[in-house]
Amino acid sequence: MIPEREDLFAQIVAWENLYRAYHKARKGKRYRLDVADFEYFCENNITELQHELQSGQYVPGGYRNFRIQDPKPRLISAALFRDRIVHHAIMNIIGPILDRGLISDTYSCRTEKGTHKAADKAQQLVRHYRYVLKADIVQFFPSVDHDILLTLVQKKIHDERTLALLQKIIVSGRGILDGEYRTVWFPGDDLFTPAERYRGLPIGNLTSQILANFYLNPLDQFVKRSLQVQGYVRYCDDFLLFANSVQELQVIRLQVMQKLTQLRLIIHQQKSVIQPCRRGVLFVGYRIYPYYRKLRRQNVSLFRKRIRHYRKLEAQGELSRRELLERIRSWLAHAAHADTYRLRQRLFKELFFAEDPYLCQDL
Repeated sequence: MIPEREDLFAQIVAWENLYRAYHKARKGKRYRLDVADFEYFCENNITELQHELQSGQYVPGGYRNFRIQDPKPRLISAALFRDRIVHHAIMNIIGPILDRGLISDTYSCRTEKGTHKAADKAQQLVRHYRYVLKADIVQFFPSVDHDILLTLVQKKIHDERTLALLQKIIVSGRGILDGEYRTVWFPGDDLFTPAERYRGLPIGNLTSQILANFYLNPLDQFVKRSLQVQGYVRYCDDFLLFANSVQELQVIRLQVMQKLTQLRLIIHQQKSVIQPCRRGVLFVGYRIYPYYRKLRRQNVSLFRKRIRHYRKLEAQGELSRRELLERIRSWLAHAAHADTYRLRQRLFKELFFAEDPYLCQDL
């Protein structure tokens, strides 16, 4: 066995790792009641959680479900705070192992990657190629097949107790996304196969985000190694493939669709479009042109709605001024990676100067 993978479970349940995970899980959420309750007896609670994990008695709790528009409707499932600590503790240890096998052109949930680096990469490719195939996967998180996912993870992680704990986390989300899944039959299925296979990762879990990204690694490897496509970038289930001819991308699209059936996934047929790069490419919240970027109109509209919603939460005492500022600054930083100087000035006048000048000063 490779030394770095020995006794991963002991590393996960080590008190120091759980304490580090606790700090990560509470970041930006210290004012929430469940976080404050846990923090009041922090050391005792972590020790109790450690004992449950070591003894095998740990059982994930339920989820708080709510819907957001981001930009399309999504069902978000928020785990209990103590469960989120476990998620961080697991990924502190196995996250780097899973990440090591990924290609450099996938950008979701990775250190020193993210949406802005993905946009930078896409813009480089837009400058060098004539055509792009933009694709995304239908109902991605609800479609992730548990057996396929665990098989992929077992190739990287050999610690049985770690795998058992990870399986508990995955299984805890069963049924949550059933209403979000439209039944699909794949080659070799009989009438009952879709009902007999467990699938779905709750959107909102750290483990779900990292495992979902890892789930598409076979697609990445196929595109880069087998098809030898140089122009490729992926963020979660959205991906771009570049070439200098429409015919080449049409062939690639068929090959990618065939590969995805092995993962029991399909791409949006209507949204899977081949277009000239000069028209701009919608990706990670931007419309990307060879030498400039624009924000999507939906993005700006959603920001306006969120600001008003956040203010209501602040007035009701459910959101602190600090959390409000962090969320606004995060969006403004995202907007600043596009050509949006005039837009940001207009939003400042519309949303801040007129309604809350003190907030504007803090920003």
